[in-house]
Amino acid sequence: MVLAVDRPGAPLPEAEDGILGFPMDVAAPGAAEAIVGMAETRFGGLDILFNNAGISRHAMAAELTDADWDETLAVNLSAQFRLARAAIDALRQSSAPRIINTASVMARMTDYGLVAYCASKSGVAGMTRALALDLGKYGITVNHIEPGAILTGMTETTLSQPDIAAIWAKKAALRRLGAPEDIARAALFLASDDSAFVTGHGLVVDGGLTLRT
Repeated sequence: MVLAVDRPGAPLPEAEDGILGFPMDVAAPGAAEAIVGMAETRFGGLDILFNNAGISRHAMAAELTDADWDETLAVNLSAQFRLARAAIDALRQSSAPRIINTASVMARMTDYGLVAYCASKSGVAGMTRALALDLGKYGITVNHIEPGAILTGMTETTLSQPDIAAIWAKKAALRRLGAPEDIARAALFLASDDSAFVTGHGLVVDGGLTLRT
């Protein structure tokens, strides 16, 4: 059973095949408690928290507004922490509790105009390690995924342009962009029993994008 959370107004899956859509802005006050509460109410508990919401505001540092800085950190970092904190009690009741956070290869790299995004994703990596240490005594594993150039709704405006897509595909050792399924497979591994002794780890899923300096 999966509780799929997205912004109000976004297309959500129908309540079928074990998936229930729940419209909620993860950065809104009280959102974390509402999301965890819905999972407990509808499914009777919580085994896996996958923090995958994210935004990017592209602006050079001199032009980056306080509002864009605050919103980026609110969605990409603060919401992940609040959801993890809200989920602790429920996860402690699970036999195989997992927290999976989405960071980015930009947690360790950077590019022009990504000061807020890189700060937020570096924060996710550091938070993941600290949470893994804090929550290990409860048997809760905490890991994060570092996607490379993935064609998603967030990157579609840029990566749907053939010339830009070709540049990023060429940078990867596998010579292609990533797909959402590539990240989903990594998340499934971290959610499975196969990763039971993996915690505090950042799993890079970038097709070899970061192999070159």
